[in-house]
Amino acid sequence: MPTTSTTSLKLDLEIKDRVQRLAAARRRSPHWVMLEAVEQYVEREEKRLQFHQDALAAWTDYQATGLHATAEEADAWLAKLEAGEEAASPECHI
Repeated sequence: MPTTSTTSLKLDLEIKDRVQRLAAARRRSPHWVMLEAVEQYVEREEKRLQFHQDALAAWTDYQATGLHATAEEADAWLAKLEAGEEAASPECHI
């Protein structure tokens, strides 16, 4: 069973020309450039969607429990991590 399928894509002439110029400059095919663009877009949008879902889940959890860490606590923790120190995440409280 094939692992790829053919999909047609209609591009306006300006974008098509830009893809062709970029492909030539990168010594790649236009197909490679477009495939790379689609893969990067899908990966970025999947991460954005996951971030949004995680934020909604965190908000729902906060509304149910009231548990949280303050911005100051989070900033202090992140500053330690940035400085290369090992630090436990702040304790959540009401």
